[in-house]
Amino acid sequence: MMIDWEKIDTVLLDMDGTLLDLNFDNHFWNEFVPLKYADQHNINIENAKIQLRPQFKSMEGKLEWYCLDYWSEALNLNIAELKREISGLITVLPHVVEFLEKLQKSHHKVLLVTNAHPESLGLKMEKTCLQPFFDDIICSHDFGFPKEHQQFWHQLLKHQTFNKDNALLVDDSLAVLNSAQEFGIKHLISVSKPDSRQPIRSILNYPAIEDFRELMAGL
Repeated sequence: MMIDWEKIDTVLLDMDGTLLDLNFDNHFWNEFVPLKYADQHNINIENAKIQLRPQFKSMEGKLEWYCLDYWSEALNLNIAELKREISGLITVLPHVVEFLEKLQKSHHKVLLVTNAHPESLGLKMEKTCLQPFFDDIICSHDFGFPKEHQQFWHQLLKHQTFNKDNALLVDDSLAVLNSAQEFGIKHLISVSKPDSRQPIRSILNYPAIEDFRELMAGL
């Protein structure tokens, strides 16, 4: 059994790549945005990708990377509207709902902690109907810091009191898990298949699950 559920009272769950298939976001940023950018600038999509890649890279780990308003202004594209245009690709990863249903019947406090922009978060909750499973939904934009930063976790602890020794975080981002570990969250789980269309990742630093069935024992 990967988790001793008797030692857990708070469950922190990431959204994209943990509960939801990261294929939507990967396709959106790697293919759909470059396509629209190419159309706008009358260039081919490969040139668009070459131009966009350093812009995207420079914002990794910063709040701006997740901010639809920032990218709408930077690229002169309505990013929120483009996300809605292909929102049919938003899907829940396998066995997530089953896991959330079991959590809901338990004594655990369940918090969604996401870097997603509020508009993206709203769209995804609208499409997946997962919102009722959470005791609270925390968006890093409300704190002004992404989960990669220590300030996020300090703000979270002020907003939702919990014992770090009895908290579990499940997240597909190693940078976020590293930040949570530095903050002192004791139980950390990674996701080895955040994108259903990509191969399983090899995770060395943290215990990793392919899907949530692996965490259901003892819950």
